[in-house]
Parts: sequence; C-alpha cells; structure tokens
Amino acid sequence: MLKEILKQAWISLRRQPVRSCLTMAGIVWGIVAVTMLLAYGSGFRRVLMYTFDSFGHDAIVCWPGTTGEQAGGERAGKKVQLEQVDVENLRAGATYVKQVCPETVQFTDISRQDRFANTAIRGVCTDYGEMRNEVPNEGRWLSAEDEVNRRRVVFLGAVLKKKLFAGMPAVGETVRIKGSPFTVVGTMDRKFQQMTYFTDDNESAWIPYSTAGDLWDTKSASVLVASPVAPQLDLKAREQILAILAERQHFSPTDKRAITMISMVEFRPVIIGISYGLEFLLLFVGLLTLGIGGVGVMNIMLVTVNERIREIGLRRALGARRRHIRMQFLTEALALTLAGGAIGVLISAGIGAAIGTLPFLGPAYEDTSGKVDIHMTISWEILAASLGVLILVGVLSGLVPAMRAARLDPVDALRYE
Repeated sequence: MLKEILKQAWISLRRQPVRSCLTMAGIVWGIVAVTMLLAYGSGFRRVLMYTFDSFGHDAIVCWPGTTGEQAGGERAGKKVQLEQVDVENLRAGATYVKQVCPETVQFTDISRQDRFANTAIRGVCTDYGEMRNEVPNEGRWLSAEDEVNRRRVVFLGAVLKKKLFAGMPAVGETVRIKGSPFTVVGTMDRKFQQMTYFTDDNESAWIPYSTAGDLWDTKSASVLVASPVAPQLDLKAREQILAILAERQHFSPTDKRAITMISMVEFRPVIIGISYGLEFLLLFVGLLTLGIGGVGVMNIMLVTVNERIREIGLRRALGARRRHIRMQFLTEALALTLAGGAIGVLISAGIGAAIGTLPFLGPAYEDTSGKVDIHMTISWEILAASLGVLILVGVLSGLVPAMRAARLDPVDALRYE
C-alpha cells in the first residue's frame, strides 16, 4: 500500500512540474536559512565557550579586602591578609576544595639582551597551571621541584615571549627579572580569554612562589586560586573557603567585603544562556522563513485538492478509506518538502564551504589562526535539527489539505464539476 501511495504522489507532482518546482523553491530557501543560521549560532557558541574556558574551567579566585562587620571583638575595616598558614589550613580542612594556590604579583622589568618589557611577574605554585589552564606550547610548566628548590625558572606568556625573543626559540634561554637571571622552562601558546586579572595571561611571566620571595615580600599573597573537587560542589567549596579564612582571621563568614570571590562555575550558566539564547533566536528567524515556504506548500496542496475532487470521489467509491486519502496528500506534501530540503542542504553545504570562516574575535586579538572566528561548518547535529524541522513543516503544511480531502463525501465529490 505504501509503495502505491508513493507512486501516486510522484505521478501527481509530475503533472505540474513548474508549480512543484516553484513550491519547492520556498522550502529550499527556508532550509538554507535554517541551516546557515544554526551553523552560525553553533560557531558563535563554540568560540564563546572556548574563550570562557581558557581562563580555567572551574577556577575560584579570592581577593582579600577589608572587613565590613565587627566579629569576635575585631573592629570593622580590618585589612584581610592571605598568608601561607591560610593555604595550609585550606589544604588540610577544606574537604570540598581540590586544589588551592597562593599567587603573588609584581609589575616589574623582564629583559633579554636589548629587549625588555614591564609586565606582571606572577609567583605561583605547581597546581596553578592546571587550575588556570596554562598549557605549555614549548617546554613545560613549573614543577614541584622548582618550588621546593627555589629554582630561578620562568614560564612565559605568548605575547611576552614574542616581545623578548621575536620568534626565536625561548626554552633553555636566560632572561633577567629585576636584574636576576632566570631560565625559561616553557612558553604558552596564544591564549584567548574573556576574563583576566592583574594583566593578560599572554603578557605575563610565572615563577615559583618560593622564588618570588627572594625578589619581593611574599608574606601575604595577592590572591588565592582554588578549584572544587567537582563543579557541582563549587558553592560548598566557596562557603568552606570563606569559613576557614574567617575562623583564623576573625571576621564574619557572612562579611562580603572581607573576601571577594569570582567563580567560573558560577558564571558558566550565564555564558551558556547567552550562547543558547542567540542560537534559539537565530533558529526562530530561520523557522519563520521556513514557515513561509510551508504556507506555500499548504496553499498548493489545497489547490490540488480542489482540482482532484472527482478523483478523490472515484477512489472513495472504489473502496479507498479516509486514511488512504489522508496519507496520499500528506505524502505529496512531505515529498515536496523533503525534496526541497535535500536541495537546500546541498546548497547550504556549498555556501558553508565557500564562506569557510567568518571573522569574529580574531581581529580583536590580532590573530589569523581562526581559533576564535566562526567556522560555518554544517555538522551532523545541524543536519539532524534541520531534518526534524523540515519533517514538522511538511506534516503541518500537508495536514490541513489532507484532512479536507479525507472529509469529502464520495457522492458529492463524484458530482463535482
């Protein structure tokens, strides 16, 4: 039966080839709009999440402030100091905290021969690299041995490396920080991030925290960087950090001015909401365009029903049931939409390949690698979404004509002139 219905649908569409092609044109245009807008939205979301995660997937950064509440006999306005004992207390007692690291920073000169820069020299521990996503492009990150032995080694950001070495290999070479020689053990690939503090990671240099103590006073850290044992425990980790710091330094755990925390896990839903919100907006615009094509299919199918009333009456008189008539017109509507959709997908793939990459954040970062630009790639997910939308439009556009055809009375249909 299905084979016969498909055969009849094909014969019906061939009767009016020009009308069928013009009807499919609306579907073709609509599916091209949906597919390309989804590809753009997907590329936008990829770049947004990539630049957000570059800071550190679940990093928590804690800034010391001044107390705003009186607690434990301490006056308000007391300056909070993050010391090594706080780090040890957190490592020993914060069960929801996976890693914690003090960070100290000083803006000073770093030079190599006749090249120099004034930037942030950041003293950190070994775990810092994993928490802040400092991935070596050449060489390695700072090691535990570097920290224990107070080695004078340095890890360079991409832009800083370019300023000092101008494209030459840097690993194993010597640079000077505040006049003291440091060996470059690693360099970072260009990092694209939406958030930063002190200065851009690309322009920073990192040395062991113990070594930084030989260059400036590191009794109190500039910030603490931590990460939860699991992203879903981020809030508990922050509460635990605040409680342990408050207990030793005698301020209220509810004092929001004492410690300021920024959590990547907390901000992640905002970024995801923005990216998906844009995707849904683009999908809605594409659906409107495709819906116009669906209305065109519906109109043509209604005209087809009027033209074939006597045929419908004859088929009903010969034993065809309502569901057979309904299926006939639904099949014809789906054939139109799916044929137009197939052509539209092929055109979309061609357009995507021709466009390739659209500039997005690349010009802002002066980058030509395309890592932070929008790639107009037609993925399987996009094709599946487009196919689902297409089938829905085909069913909806053919449903009204099919129901009308199925409700025709066979006797009245045979009498129709």
